Amino acid sequence: MNKLEAFGHIAALAIRGELVFPTSVNAALRVQLALDDPDCPIDKAIGLVLAEPLLAARTVAIANSAMFNRAGAPAITNVRGAIMRIGYQNLFALAAAMVVRQFGSKIVDPGVRAKAEQLWDHTIHVAALARIIARQVTNINPDTALFAAIVHEVGGFYLLSRADEFPGLLEEDPENWQPASEEIILREVMAKLCIPDEVAQAIEGLRDSFLSIPPDNLLDTLLLANHLAPIVSPLVAAPREVPPHSDSVIDLFIDQETLTAMLAESEIDAAAMSAALLV
Repeated sequence: MNKLEAFGHIAALAIRGELVFPTSVNAALRVQLALDDPDCPIDKAIGLVLAEPLLAARTVAIANSAMFNRAGAPAITNVRGAIMRIGYQNLFALAAAMVVRQFGSKIVDPGVRAKAEQLWDHTIHVAALARIIARQVTNINPDTALFAAIVHEVGGFYLLSRADEFPGLLEEDPENWQPASEEIILREVMAKLCIPDEVAQAIEGLRDSFLSIPPDNLLDTLLLANHLAPIVSPLVAAPREVPPHSDSVIDLFIDQETLTAMLAESEIDAAAMSAALLV
């Protein structure tokens, strides 16, 4: 089966709702769906997290990380305290991160696994940057930006998780028809994961949109975070023309001192997130 046939087959399955998720993903999805209710009682949230030992450990770890404990407060040693510190929205993002991460957990082919690891590293850096950019540049909800960045490559992770079954997925794409199939697959995977419409629309816009001046929304936040991320996605589409002097344009709304500080902070946060979410 060549690349065209492989993408066509997976896209057709996705349209019919026949998506293949690891069992561990389904468990994390159950937690995520419950937490999507902002009125979910704290005791129910605690019970859901404790029912998934890996999620419980990661929740406490990330609550004690540099991202959520910059003031050096005493370490949290229980799930209740961890949830109170990071909040439901970040717990929701943490469950989503576990979903994304688990897509690559069963990959056998070393080359595909290496791509999945690079894609994860890229995702973590974009997530750390998006949270900071939301707070300091675009003035949107940083928690929403963090969540959107964590899931912005979920379509790519899903495709890599199927590459062992469909080796043709990794072939060259000289005619560049791949983006259309990827768009279908991404949309169906996001629907299956119940990604909110606002976030899904921003992620779908990443392929063909340019940065607004000044940047002021979720899509701009993701575009800027992707542009500044030190690790690129291994699944980058064929290059397209970009506006000239794009880096100079960024100088219009982020001075060099601020940019340097943001990049340094994001490196610390990315390292903390990577350690806390290691699976």
